[in-house]
Amino acid sequence: MNLEKYSRQILFQPIGKDGQEKLLASKAVIIGCGALGTAQANALVRAGVGKVRIVDRDYVEESNLQRQLLFDESDAAQNLPKAIAAERRLKSINSEVEVEGIVSDIEGSNVEELVAGFQVILDGSDNFETRYLLNDVAVKLGIPWVYGGVVSSYATAMTILPGRTPCLACVFPAPPEGLHETCDVVGVIAPAVAWTAAIQVTEALKILLGREQDLHGSLLSFDIWKNSYHQVKPQIDPQCRACGAKKFIYLENKGLANLRLCGRDSVQIHPANSRALDFATLRTRLEQFGQVKGNEFLLRCILDKYELTVFPDGRAIVKGTQDSAVARSIYARVVGS
Repeated sequence: MNLEKYSRQILFQPIGKDGQEKLLASKAVIIGCGALGTAQANALVRAGVGKVRIVDRDYVEESNLQRQLLFDESDAAQNLPKAIAAERRLKSINSEVEVEGIVSDIEGSNVEELVAGFQVILDGSDNFETRYLLNDVAVKLGIPWVYGGVVSSYATAMTILPGRTPCLACVFPAPPEGLHETCDVVGVIAPAVAWTAAIQVTEALKILLGREQDLHGSLLSFDIWKNSYHQVKPQIDPQCRACGAKKFIYLENKGLANLRLCGRDSVQIHPANSRALDFATLRTRLEQFGQVKGNEFLLRCILDKYELTVFPDGRAIVKGTQDSAVARSIYARVVGS
């Protein structure tokens, strides 16, 4: 254990030598490795958190590089899965930390396995469905988690300690209705990402250090462009369906949804059950439609005006449409239903 690596952090009184040793023995899991997830992972690994697991379903594209700080142009050129590219980069940053990148979509059937045994969950996702799922599993397993969201120049963050603080469903009983801003509509700037991730990681470090008395305990929001800051102290809702009634509707729904991906004119397709694909056979099949590019993690082919990317577990992304029926039809025609 090379404590010199963390010497300036050890000088910070709330951490110290004992706290650093505690961090080196701790474990955090990050769900989503986009803008927030990369910033979170970078900070946790540099801080010496002993094990960091990163779960993400997506791959690196050039449009990510403006704000997703673990990736570079070579990652985009190779179409590397974000979890794999992040793992490789982070291992070169701090070899003392165990970094585990998992290429997977998080869902009701696998989320408990992915987060069990970790001391804190950090939200790096881009949709409320995933956040409600994280909230369900965190409440069920009693794992603290840190919610975060960012779009345009506006950011929010909140820390949830199951059984002791309001959960996400207490504050937001239902997803936002109607049209709301997304990164692909109004964009996002990197400083807003950095602010959100900084709050989330700081809260996670407090949890891992056992300094829960220092947690802010509020729903924080900040517009970094307009310099506006708001802090709201939410209350536990006794009627909350998650932490009150223990109805984990997102966790119990084993069905797989077709999801539009943030920042992209795309639909994600799941098979009814995960299936190990023979990439050699699939490549031959795809070559009937056009040139195929890929690596051990994914295969990509242009089909008419659509782009199909297939992963080894049978999951796929159809780019060029927001119509799930069109995406499912392309998937069935090429991969099989």
